[in-house]
Amino acid sequence: MKMIIAVVQDKDSHRLLNQLVENNFGTTKLASTGGFLKSGNTTFMIGTEDERVDQAIQIIKQNCQSRSQLVSPVSPMGGNAESYVPYPVEIQVGGATIFVLPVENFLQF
Repeated sequence: MKMIIAVVQDKDSHRLLNQLVENNFGTTKLASTGGFLKSGNTTFMIGTEDERVDQAIQIIKQNCQSRSQLVSPVSPMGGNAESYVPYPVEIQVGGATIFVLPVENFLQF
């Protein structure tokens, strides 16, 4: 048995949850916040049999696409803020970060 932990952007979470349920994957959905952009994420905890891990990862991959986003850098702390001109920077957001962990014991009450 494996535990898949998938961190995805909020924009992708509803579509992903529907596909996981449709394919009979039990999942727990948690609200989380990213450290870099400090924006909302959703963390899915999916418990599954070893032979279904690849199928779950494929579903995540199909439903969580990365996209470009413009962000403005935060002004520097201290120093001369008057001469600081924030230029938007294009970064990649979305997609999924996936961890697959072995499960030693699974109990359900």
